[in-house]
Amino acid sequence: MPEVHETRRARLRDRVNAAGSASALVTRPANVRYLTGVAPPGAVLLLGRTEDLLVHGTTPGTTPGTPAAADGRPDDALRVHTLPSPGGDPAVAAADLAATQGADSLAVEEHHLTVARHRAIGSVAPALRLADVGGAVEQLRVIKDEEEISCLRIGAEIADQALGELLESILVGRTERHLALELERRLVDHGADGPAFRTSVGTGPHSGRRRHRPTDRRVEEGDFLSVCLGATYHGYRCEIGRTFVIGTSPADWQIELYDLVFASQRAGREALVPGAAYRDVDRAARQVLDSSGYTEGLPESTGHGVGLEIDEEPQLAPAAMGKLDACVPVTVEPGVHLSGRGGVRIDDTLVVRPEADGGPELLTITTKELLAL
Repeated sequence: MPEVHETRRARLRDRVNAAGSASALVTRPANVRYLTGVAPPGAVLLLGRTEDLLVHGTTPGTTPGTPAAADGRPDDALRVHTLPSPGGDPAVAAADLAATQGADSLAVEEHHLTVARHRAIGSVAPALRLADVGGAVEQLRVIKDEEEISCLRIGAEIADQALGELLESILVGRTERHLALELERRLVDHGADGPAFRTSVGTGPHSGRRRHRPTDRRVEEGDFLSVCLGATYHGYRCEIGRTFVIGTSPADWQIELYDLVFASQRAGREALVPGAAYRDVDRAARQVLDSSGYTEGLPESTGHGVGLEIDEEPQLAPAAMGKLDACVPVTVEPGVHLSGRGGVRIDDTLVVRPEADGGPELLTITTKELLAL
């Protein structure tokens, strides 16, 4: 998609120029990839006054002018600049190149640069006026094109397939850690770049915990089993979370808790319409839990955007500002955890679509029925 990346850079350049800067330096890896299509370790992008440059360090065994460890090549409108010797900082070198091009100002990603790196940039090019580009690239990334959504859709299919295969296997007696590793292996076997994040498997009293790190606890009869995993496909990350009961019919309290979280998740999904305020989506899901008395220990947000990072804008949270647009992929992932007993988490990745197009598109389609495995 070379022309796509060139168009993205043009949109960023318009924003930067409108804010009064002649050039921009992009250092956040996901943003570099979004604007160039490649992401060599440590590489930065200079939106220059006369030309755009992908600046990266020297890696032994690579050909000069070729980004190391990049999955693809940058487009023809982007020149690759390799540092002449190892150990240099591409961001500092890019600032020097911006000054060489005659720029008098440079917008940088202050939210990503360390203080030391910011000072080094100012030192190598003291004539440059440094400004803050803010979250301009992140804002551009919020609305996805159909190619990006296609990558997310394929990643969701891979995650669904990996989870479905695991559910067909014998689970009792296996450890959380073993199950998590098996899921991650299955993701790669089915074509993922790798897991989108560290796979979470929680059993019994661990179930329903957000970001639970798998332990050596073994699956037992009657446990809740909660699983949260995601696949990365061509750099794009999605996630899915499900909760099941192991080996027996669920207890009354398990059915009641599951039905409550399911209702909360459905309310959040139904609120995903273009123009809906981020915090209203959160409120729709949260009110279901609040009305049943589950006000303690609820997650800080109901969901978030996904894309080149697993947790990006927008945030579906009580204090979040902004409104949804069409073609924005988000998660809806309410959960309740009862200390000492366990809990439920249900997590889907969806794409916001207008009602005329059928409403929100569900990417993760593994059943949300409470299964006894």
